[in-house]
Amino acid sequence: MASTLVDGGVPHSRHNAKLAKRTSAWKPGILPFLIPLVLLTLFSLWSYTPSDSPLAWLITICWALPVPGVLVSVQGFLLIRRRLRKAHLMIPPAPVEEDFMIVLVPTIGRHDTYPALERSVLSYVEHLPEWFPYMRVDVLTEEGCEAAERIDALAATSPLIRVVTVPKAYETENGTRFKARANNYAHELRIEEGEALDYVWVLHMDDDTGVGPDTAASLAQFINRQRRATPEEVKHMAQGILTYPRENAVSMLTWFADAIRPADDIARFRAFTGLGTPAAGVHGELLVIRASIEAEIGWDFGPKEIVEDARLALTFCRLYPGRSDWFNGRCYGASPVNTKDFIKQRERWAWGLVALCFNRKVPLRYRWFLTICVTSWILGPLQHVGTIVFVAWFIGDMNTSPVTQSVVILWSISFAYVIWAYWEGLRLNAIASVNGKRKWWEPMAVLVLLPYFSLIEGMGGIKGLWKFIRREENKFVVIAKPA
Repeated sequence: MASTLVDGGVPHSRHNAKLAKRTSAWKPGILPFLIPLVLLTLFSLWSYTPSDSPLAWLITICWALPVPGVLVSVQGFLLIRRRLRKAHLMIPPAPVEEDFMIVLVPTIGRHDTYPALERSVLSYVEHLPEWFPYMRVDVLTEEGCEAAERIDALAATSPLIRVVTVPKAYETENGTRFKARANNYAHELRIEEGEALDYVWVLHMDDDTGVGPDTAASLAQFINRQRRATPEEVKHMAQGILTYPRENAVSMLTWFADAIRPADDIARFRAFTGLGTPAAGVHGELLVIRASIEAEIGWDFGPKEIVEDARLALTFCRLYPGRSDWFNGRCYGASPVNTKDFIKQRERWAWGLVALCFNRKVPLRYRWFLTICVTSWILGPLQHVGTIVFVAWFIGDMNTSPVTQSVVILWSISFAYVIWAYWEGLRLNAIASVNGKRKWWEPMAVLVLLPYFSLIEGMGGIKGLWKFIRREENKFVVIAKPA
């Protein structure tokens, strides 16, 4: 893969100067945030005209809403810069000699998802054993899946790969369905086989997401660090960065749009998960957790749960506050093959997250921040200045100022962060690619396309919200996975 940077900036292959130079350049930039912030603030203060119209109140609400999430996100990437400055204090990566690693890869087992599954599983077998001499890859499938023979043939290529088949007749106590049901079967199997132990770690991966040498080294560094931690400091769960190499993308448009995801990992997720309490949720790939902790929480969240990873995170917040961490390793996924699948993917996430925000089984103190983030996401198109100008033109009131001048400063902070997120996210995805660089025109193209990205993100969010309001039956939609 692209690089060998591990937590604290320690390169594994020191002889490979090209890779080391590429990863050392990754440090999150602050100028892509500060420059837009200054320019937007000056412009918005200059153009402000007082108003107390209904449109002004709508603008005030929409522009103020994202600010808590944005401030948390800014804290997150500043924490990374701070940690990289303390690289000399980090424990150098070394093989994990005392712990056992289980890589769990759930797959729907369709023929259109198999090529990505094969790419991902082979990357685990190639890169992880050097750092994890005691490990296994469990490919989790459903009985009778259409690609079963191909998956069995893949397992035969390495003694490290095991196929775990979920029987069709399997049911959980609470009637959980979809991916959570499969994960629950695997967790019950680990308990039965005596593997639900403190020194057994489960690395959750998606079937289209591979790893590289940097992933393995950084993950090993995190786990070894827990052996040296005091009982008050030891961590039980951690999350890394999800990136999208250019060569895994079918559509350049969706590849550009997915620049927001690695940026979210180095910002919002870094802040919450990295500070010990993953109240912003987690994603289901490059998520590592002790088998003993997962055995206590389980995945049996009920039949309506389709964002099982976020639900696991909020339950973890309640049971183990302060016990999660973030590590500076990357995994390598693939963007949706087209805009239709992109919207479909976001629709499922929004559907499940809105339901989670209203789930009273989760205490409000653990879901209030997630609720703000989800609401801000769904209302994203209304926060864009282009949308506001269009609405103002349509109703014949061209005063697009909020009620108070202070709100334009909040808007400037939020919009500057959006620009930073796509700028830095694109850089991360480019670094994760084979050539390791952005093309000269790509950053400008991404900034020009921001209104379009806001639209398709919002469309997915609104469609998910509408399905929740209509109380449609939950569906775990799996899009096609590129090889």
